[in-house]
Order: sequence, then structure tokens, then C-alpha cells
Amino acid sequence: MSDVHASAAVDPRAQLADGVVVGPFAVVGPNVELGEGVEISAQAHVTGNTKVGARTRIFPFAVVGEQPMDKKFAGETSYVEIGCDNVIREHATVHLGTDKGGGVTRIGDDNLIMNGAHVAHDVQVGNHTILASFVGCAGHVEVGDYAVLGAYTGVHQFARIGESVMTAANTMLAQDAPPFALMAGDRAHLAGINVVGLKRRAFSPEIRRAIKHAYHVLFSSKLPLAEGLDRLHAEGGAVDEVARLMRFLETSERGIAR
Repeated sequence: MSDVHASAAVDPRAQLADGVVVGPFAVVGPNVELGEGVEISAQAHVTGNTKVGARTRIFPFAVVGEQPMDKKFAGETSYVEIGCDNVIREHATVHLGTDKGGGVTRIGDDNLIMNGAHVAHDVQVGNHTILASFVGCAGHVEVGDYAVLGAYTGVHQFARIGESVMTAANTMLAQDAPPFALMAGDRAHLAGINVVGLKRRAFSPEIRRAIKHAYHVLFSSKLPLAEGLDRLHAEGGAVDEVARLMRFLETSERGIAR
């Protein structure tokens, strides 16, 4: 059974699972599906074709599922899909997808979206990430698992952020940020390896050494990136994490922030 405040505007066509709480003056639209234990705080706004997973909490004045800020959007059917155990704080915004981006904006599980952060149309956010206050992810951005984006980080449309990347406050990222990196600056540059993040993920010393070696070959040896990748392939025996790093670099379309 759900608990809906008398002043909330919940469309009767919305689907509310057991344990949903909707606070005073909150708005829930007709095509919204709220999973078990979801909490919609006072004056939050959830609309559009939006699915919110279990135990996610949406705080006051957050807006989820509104139309994308894209002049090409022509009212096509599109979606927001949010996983379980997320926290979306005050004044954050998450917009519907568009045809060009596959029609879906996705946020995975166990993410913290802090106050004032913006998740634009067609953005794909993984799991266990933190988007700090006033982070702006433009359309079609990809954010990998365990990434931490510092306050006021701005990410250019179509840029990708690899797994376990950490950005400093005020980072302006116009190209892809490679997995496991520390990024800083305007425009963003590589500032090292996210050693603390790797330890928090309980990567073994062997895996951490393999990532460090790969970074040396790719970014510190003065080899062109393509030659560095060739050298790592020739060495063989790459651990899964290094293999994922190499695939990320090899599939970059915007180029790698270095």
C-alpha cells in the first residue's frame, strides 16, 4: 500500500507499488511507474514515460521525465529509466530521451545525483556513481560505473566517462575520459590514476599494478596512443580491467582527454 499526501497530484493512471511515499504538493504523471519503497518528496515532479526502481528517493524540487532541451525533439515517444537505490537530490533534472539517442535516458542502480545536477536527454549513467552538485551532463553522455564527478563538472554532448573516473571540481570535459583516470582542468587533462577509487573497489595489488603499467605505456612513454595500444596487445595476458581500458580507447569517437 502506498502513502500519498492529500495535497499531492498523482494521476490515477500512474502505477505505484507497495510502500511508495509521495509527499506534499508532489506531482506524479500518468505514465509514471514507481517501484516498491520509492519516496517522492514534497514538491518533486515526476512525469513523462518514467520508470523508477525500488527504494529510489527523489528530493524536493527535483524534476524527472520532462521533455528534453533539444530543438530537434518533436514530441516522439521516449523514456526515462531509473534503477534501484538511487538518491536524486534537490533541483536535479533528468530528461526524456530522443529518437537520435535511442529514446531512453538511463540511470542504473545505487547512484547519488546531488543538488542541481543535470542529466540531459539520452544520457546513460551506470551504477554506483556520484554526480556532485551542479554537474552538467549534456545529451548522449555516457558515465561508467563507479565514476565520481566533482562539483560543477561540465561534460560535452556525446563524451564518455570511463569506469572509476574521478573529476576535480570545475572540470570541463570535451573528450572521453579514460577508465580509472583522475581528470582536472578546463579543458580537462589527465592528472593521474584514481588510486583511491581502485582501492575502494577492492582491486587486488596485481590488478592495480597492471593498470599502472598500462597507463605508463599509453600516456607516459611518449608513444603515440595507437602504438601504445599495439604494445599492450603484443604483451598479451592483459587483466580484464586493462582489456576494458583498451576497448574504451579503441572505440573513442571524440578523442581521449590527455
